[in-house]
Amino acid sequence: MPASTYEAVIGLEVHVQLKTASKMFCRCANRFGAAPNTLVCPVCLGYPGTLPVVNRHAVDLAVKLAAALGCEIHPRSIFARKNYFYPDLPKGYQISQYDRPLAENGALPLTFSDKRVRIERLHLEEDAGKLLHEAPGGSAIPGESGESLVDFNRCGVPLVEIVSRPDMATAAEAQDYLQTLHQLLLYTETSDGSMEEGSLRCDANVSLRPVGETRLGTKAEVKNVNSFKNVARAIEYEIERQTALLAGGGRVIQETRGYDADAGVTRSLRSKEEAHDYRYFPEPDLPPLLLSPERIAADRAALPEPPWERRARLQERYGLSAESARVLSGTRELADYYEAAVAVGVANPKAIANWVLGEVLREVKERKIETADIAAALPAGRLAALVALVESGRLSGSAAKEVLAAIWGTQEEPAAAAERLGLVQVSDSGQIAEWIAAVLEEHPGPVAQYRAGKTQTLGFLVGQVMKRSGGRAQPPLVQKLLRQALDGTPDSP
Repeated sequence: MPASTYEAVIGLEVHVQLKTASKMFCRCANRFGAAPNTLVCPVCLGYPGTLPVVNRHAVDLAVKLAAALGCEIHPRSIFARKNYFYPDLPKGYQISQYDRPLAENGALPLTFSDKRVRIERLHLEEDAGKLLHEAPGGSAIPGESGESLVDFNRCGVPLVEIVSRPDMATAAEAQDYLQTLHQLLLYTETSDGSMEEGSLRCDANVSLRPVGETRLGTKAEVKNVNSFKNVARAIEYEIERQTALLAGGGRVIQETRGYDADAGVTRSLRSKEEAHDYRYFPEPDLPPLLLSPERIAADRAALPEPPWERRARLQERYGLSAESARVLSGTRELADYYEAAVAVGVANPKAIANWVLGEVLREVKERKIETADIAAALPAGRLAALVALVESGRLSGSAAKEVLAAIWGTQEEPAAAAERLGLVQVSDSGQIAEWIAAVLEEHPGPVAQYRAGKTQTLGFLVGQVMKRSGGRAQPPLVQKLLRQALDGTPDSP
């Protein structure tokens, strides 16, 4: 069967570390970067006789995220023990949720297409520890060959697992889904979303089936891919691998694979477990998780406008292009900054958008700051005032860029800085007429050429007037008065 007759079916399982001060079932700090095995206690290390206590804030964050995804939030959910043996799991089981999860049946609209990916479930659980197979810096661990170390700091860190339906058909859609979900995490402040620190981890389930077939093919799971681009690359490789297998008459086996980013390939790790392999049963040390309608309503009420709705509103309300609205709504802080500048009411919303997307983001990049820090460096009202100076003709675009750089991080107003730097444009017709007269006298050749019909010399003469004015003359007025002088019209200077 030719490769073109297969279609990919992709679903993602995303583990999100919640933004809490303490762990899921104990009071140990939820913090990245501490010395190994220093953020631990008898509860998260699974000592006999210890009892877990649910972190209320973690539950509220999970409810908030579920609501943002449009999920049905269950008033009653059940914690369960997921039993498996691994060196980074000191209890020998993970507290998770299985048949009675916190929330189900949501959806996430993608950013770069009109597709909505359905969310199957969102449930709470705790994280495991971390195995270290190399010393910091990549060197071998001292001791016997093949030894590994374990850091239990992450044990018990609160997670939500978000399981999508297999609604994605390309690696690009999967990357779009993951990046849109990451954006939602930051908008809702439920997680820092750092893939580098392990706050966002993704497993991709990939299968192929003949085009037109409705039954799912055998899937392979690619575990713990560590960047947005690598998610796409791992899926692309897996599609190619499975396509070659099927086209060659082979068959795909259900297994767990890892992605080698350096080699750009996936490698088999183990056969894929089924749910019954984990011997799930209700956690005997925790009662059912009960949520009152009032609590769910309060968490819903705390939600900000989601990024896809804000993107659409920016387009509709301010007449922005889809691309401009997408970039401006990229972070909640940048969208807030833009709308705060527009709300001042002294400049055109499109003009402000152009300045934010151009010069402001350029300063952000060059100064290596976060978008959340823009408002402190250049208050929104000050940007609006600067744009208004350009629109009124008092500042040229190039002069305004100088002013922006000069007032960045200061308390100086744009108008004052423009005066101090001598950048305010001259609109005095008499003064401009004097500069024009001097230029016409100095350049009789181009003047004669213009009057002989070679009107392209007008640009040269405009440039000379601007040079004489130090760039401060208003270009439209210069052109108007210069044409009058050259053409000998009655109101020429």
